[in-house]
Amino acid sequence: MNAMKQVWILNHYALEPGSAGGTRHFHLSEHLRTHAWQATVIAASVELNSGRQRLAPLEEKRHEYFAEVPFLWVRTPEYSGNGAGRVFNMLAYTWQTLLRRTTSGLARPDVVIGSSVHPFAAVAGALLARRFGVPFVFEVRDLWPQTLVDMGRLRERALVTRVLRKIESWLYRRAARIVVLLPRAWEYIAPLGIPKEKIVWIPNGVDLSRFPRSEVVELKPSVPFTLMYFGAHGEANGLDNVLQAMRIVQKQKGHEEIILRMIGDGPLKPNLIELAKEFGLRNVVFEPAVSKENIPKIASEADAFVIAVLDLPKLYRYGISMNKLFDYLAAARPIVIASEAINNPVAEANAGLTVAAGKPAALAEAILQMAATSIQERRRMGESGREYVEKNHGFEQLSARLAAVLNDACDL
Repeated sequence: MNAMKQVWILNHYALEPGSAGGTRHFHLSEHLRTHAWQATVIAASVELNSGRQRLAPLEEKRHEYFAEVPFLWVRTPEYSGNGAGRVFNMLAYTWQTLLRRTTSGLARPDVVIGSSVHPFAAVAGALLARRFGVPFVFEVRDLWPQTLVDMGRLRERALVTRVLRKIESWLYRRAARIVVLLPRAWEYIAPLGIPKEKIVWIPNGVDLSRFPRSEVVELKPSVPFTLMYFGAHGEANGLDNVLQAMRIVQKQKGHEEIILRMIGDGPLKPNLIELAKEFGLRNVVFEPAVSKENIPKIASEADAFVIAVLDLPKLYRYGISMNKLFDYLAAARPIVIASEAINNPVAEANAGLTVAAGKPAALAEAILQMAATSIQERRRMGESGREYVEKNHGFEQLSARLAAVLNDACDL
């Protein structure tokens, strides 16, 4: 095997294995080693959903390994909510990452990836790549600032929007390759004057080793019928719509034996708990976030999963790629999804029922229909979903695609 080439991955919110949340870059890095690439993940010390500070009071950074994947945690200030504190946290991460003393001791990179959970992390990646004279790969997770405009959080003509568009354009042009998580993101990027051949789709995936077929529990008849959601409780997750649907389900006579377990954390969880109390929901239970290691066991207790997105057609016209959805599919359980995104993995896999976003009555009807579906048909849906992720979304396949991108960037 050739000597390992080095890639730095800048993702402000990257998580170590076992955390409650997306661990995309850990799993990609783990499998990149088989393609002669050693990745170092550079992430912030404060965890996004929980606010946990990983570093001790006087620690400025920490370099540690997880299953041969090095992580560099850089100190960022703690904060709460989505206001000025979070913005300051973003800027602190960017500044700390660019300090020469922060990355001293790391092997010199051959490529730098900047991941746009927010654009400032990608800017840091581009500047580090320029410092070392190596290619820059821009990973576009969210289309900044278009996502915020579509969600109504930024006005199109606002100064901050114009500034973010300038940054976005600079990043696209600076990048040797652009990795997108959304299948149709190229339709947004190419019209900005970016060659389509620079854009490569590498969606989210699932670590199938956590869901070995030998340990996936077969779906069995149960009372009550357990609907499950696990994942972030944030603005983009459409969970108020899910609670409204459960309110309708609760009012249906003869359907008292349907419950929803809401597992996870996030900024809107307190509001959702209050909304459930306001609705008088007896069929919804809120539970804390669980580690990645515990997800397969918890998932085996579900009869079906539910997932929803906001009723914002413009926001999802380029597609979706949600971590939790691939975990659901890997668990071999049917799924009820409320979405009108341009792509629909549940429908593509023939693994459940789809309704329009933002329509609680339609979602409630689908939940009732799923509960009334025969166990044989629900098993078929679950198995179909499992086969779909094995074919399309295992990190082994996705890391091979990323390695090809890195090799191409080096060859330019």
